[in-house]
Amino acid sequence: MGVEFHPQLLELALTHRSFAYESGLSETNERLEFLGDSVLGLIVTEELYRRYPDLDESRLSPLRSGVVNMRALADIARTLNLGEFIRLGKGEEVTGGRDKNSLLADALEALIGAIYLETGIEKTTAIVRTLINETLESAMARGAGLDGKTALQELAAIRGMGAPEYVVTESGPDHDKSFSAVAMLAGAAIAQGEGKSKREAEQFAARNAFDILSVTAES
Repeated sequence: MGVEFHPQLLELALTHRSFAYESGLSETNERLEFLGDSVLGLIVTEELYRRYPDLDESRLSPLRSGVVNMRALADIARTLNLGEFIRLGKGEEVTGGRDKNSLLADALEALIGAIYLETGIEKTTAIVRTLINETLESAMARGAGLDGKTALQELAAIRGMGAPEYVVTESGPDHDKSFSAVAMLAGAAIAQGEGKSKREAEQFAARNAFDILSVTAES
């Protein structure tokens, strides 16, 4: 990334609360995650605004959600091998925490927060643009700003499958919940999605179900 971090700041960005709790530390990466989330949202929003001048808000907003969401951020974190460097407690370690979407996404946001504090908005913007470029192009290729639930509902209607339903479960503490949704059609589970909100999880479940049904129709 070309960033020279103060060692303490980088260490903090990679400190999960499970490690802090087990080690008796008072600070975790959650404040940096909070900052990084806002910085990331601003940079992605500006990038979309400048890159796609012909798209209105109704299409830009879902497109932004296609980039700034738990699964997409976790995938970006994996390209950086970020999971290898996160300081985890023993409990998270043994349950596969280094590859959990929610944990990886949070760590990436914390890292972006640290980059912003070290370098300012200009350098951070350049780094984030590089990180999100492939994800953004992929989101565009799948349909700029298409709402997953609407797309699935229309496809299901065309195929006479009735209206989609969603079964949502949640996990985690109140301040850091994760949601899992299952898209159902005619009583059958079609696909699952995860997110940091009920809406995000439902959207991913709908998009995954749409992709599955589209492939089925083509085969």
